[in-house]
Amino acid sequence: MKFLDEAKVWVKAGDGGDGVIAFRREKYIEFGGPDGGNGGRGGNVVVEAVDGLNTLIDYRYAQHFKARKGGNGAGQDRTGAGSEDVVLKVPIGTQIFAEDKETLLADLDAPGARVVIAQGGDGGHGNAHYKTSTNRAPRRADKGWPGEEKWLWLRLKLIADAGLVGLPNAGKSTFLAAVSAAKPKIADYPFTTLHPQLGVVRLNASEEFVLADIPGLIEGAHEGAGLGDRFLGHIERCAVLLHLIDGSQPDPAGAWRTVREELEGYGNGLAEKPELVALNKLDAMTPQARTSRLKALERAVGRPVLLLSGATQEGVPEALRALANVIAEKRAADKAKA
Repeated sequence: MKFLDEAKVWVKAGDGGDGVIAFRREKYIEFGGPDGGNGGRGGNVVVEAVDGLNTLIDYRYAQHFKARKGGNGAGQDRTGAGSEDVVLKVPIGTQIFAEDKETLLADLDAPGARVVIAQGGDGGHGNAHYKTSTNRAPRRADKGWPGEEKWLWLRLKLIADAGLVGLPNAGKSTFLAAVSAAKPKIADYPFTTLHPQLGVVRLNASEEFVLADIPGLIEGAHEGAGLGDRFLGHIERCAVLLHLIDGSQPDPAGAWRTVREELEGYGNGLAEKPELVALNKLDAMTPQARTSRLKALERAVGRPVLLLSGATQEGVPEALRALANVIAEKRAADKAKA
């Protein structure tokens, strides 16, 4: 299935049904009076987050959604039928923006979260509504109110506990494949990963977390270079970032600075998130190169750096345990706040 994390849709809620003018006419009843019923309510347009979806591809080809009009009123004080809602099912983590792409209308970050994004119109009043002691035979009925109509932007931000960042070919996809059942594309050329990948990491029977891998960043990504920074939104919800550095390259400190500058240029709090830095591809380094590059990277980062190899699994359990500890602290803090 093709991955799509942004889509534009047009929604139109149903108009309300019309009220009617009618009079009661029965044998032996001299003064029947008005009995025109009200119109029914138009259908709403609802957006609901559901399990089992991880892309907005359904809204690439179907972009217009319109609810039905409410039923018209009828004689004998009969109210028109209300119309059913139109429900748009989206992945968990979908945000809904107005047409300007800046005004956030809703953030559906939990299973079953629902929001009425376009309100159906109320039904118009029939002439029975206007009957008074001085107006015994009103000949007024109202049209139904129009339903809301608008363009919307749907933007998906994947729900993950930890995110992988790094330059292209830093070994992120290899790491994800090694620690989860995900099967990302792995090759020896840059930008192998073209869209985000998710994997569930299970440490034991009671501990697990979701790990997200996004396409690699290069210098100038926040200005559109390479694949740009459009996929960074998928790690905005993460509790911790694992920054993988390619240890087979001669300047790991420069690689770390490049990605950090892109995170700061993107903003939205990514640069302030807890970050674990790991020197990857130990199997491709000599002992001398390992020592010198580790020291250079630790001087640049200002704290200890993890050593690992996604290909041989060396150091991977320690990295997963460090990630799990940060995630557990974040979950405990969120639970206490709630």
